Amino acid sequence: MLFRKPARAGATPAAFAKFAAFVALGTSTLFATSAYALDEVTVALAIPPAVHDGAPYAAAEALGLFKDANLSVKTIVFQGAGALLPQVAGKRVTFGYPTSEPVIASYFSGKDPLPLRYFYNGVPGNTMEFAVLADSPIRTLADLKDKQIGVGALTWGTIPGGRAALRIAGLEPGKNVEYVAVGALGAGFQALRTHRIDALNFNSSWDDLLEFSGTKIRRIAYPAVFQETAGNGFIAHVDTLRDQPDLVRRFGRAYTQAQIVCEANPAFCVKAFWQQHPESRPAGDEAKQLAEASELLTRRLKRVLYTPSGAPRIPGQYDLPAIQRGIEAMAKAGEYPSAEVPLQKIFSNEFVPAFSDFDRAALIRRAKAAQ
Repeated sequence: MLFRKPARAGATPAAFAKFAAFVALGTSTLFATSAYALDEVTVALAIPPAVHDGAPYAAAEALGLFKDANLSVKTIVFQGAGALLPQVAGKRVTFGYPTSEPVIASYFSGKDPLPLRYFYNGVPGNTMEFAVLADSPIRTLADLKDKQIGVGALTWGTIPGGRAALRIAGLEPGKNVEYVAVGALGAGFQALRTHRIDALNFNSSWDDLLEFSGTKIRRIAYPAVFQETAGNGFIAHVDTLRDQPDLVRRFGRAYTQAQIVCEANPAFCVKAFWQQHPESRPAGDEAKQLAEASELLTRRLKRVLYTPSGAPRIPGQYDLPAIQRGIEAMAKAGEYPSAEVPLQKIFSNEFVPAFSDFDRAALIRRAKAAQ
């Protein structure tokens, strides 16, 4: 803006005061606009969000949690961790939410490891499992010999862990058991229902959805050594963690708050997700669908926010000894050439204290009042 003296030499002090007030108002408005500009954050997902894992994002948007943190958050879906990680490494997205196996494996490639580090443990307990139809003769991992196992895509970062589980059971993927790409969610469900495959290697929440759809299944768990290893988590370029630590803290705190909101008021979060993703809203009895979706979300949060014994977890924290045991099992199964991995370079608990730095009781009251 150009500043000029009053046009008339004889302008009165009152006129000049009015002019000065106008300039001050315009300047303060400009400063206010700049001060409240939201920091844009893009999160790359390896699979399409469903109500169990997408509801926290929708709730954070609907309740203003991201805005309270001065953030504008958008999610983008890529086909598996293999497609997602280069986006984060190239800084084309702010954060990613992949499984940990591909990043760990990058340390064995003989090339420079990916310049990435996990900062938020989103799935601290292993949710991956094998599911077969309830009337299937398959009851153990060993029973999958000479069978076909469905996954969404062969780029999925969860496949190495599944292969390791099968090897521990005495099988050899690619020889006497085969992975087949069948698509995510409904496409995979249909492949199992029509016997195109013998089992699905999906996460427990997707299997919950399959059961809610009316298909009876039997679940086969991974070996115990994999139960507390890290699953999906938020990852960022090391430059982002170094140069924008406050952005990391604000995002992690808002995401944690969103999970607490969804635990306190799952129906609100389900409705927020349906509003944000209307194509995901199932047809039929609305009350029934809302109850089932709320139960699905509640089950997921119970696995994420609490240990199997029911003790509260510290949001975002990585259990490095448990991860090391899982890596050793992966190495023994031939998925990794060794168990010598610099965990501190891959996983960080540096920002964890900030993720729970809010008034939990006040947030729960706010959540329960939300419609």
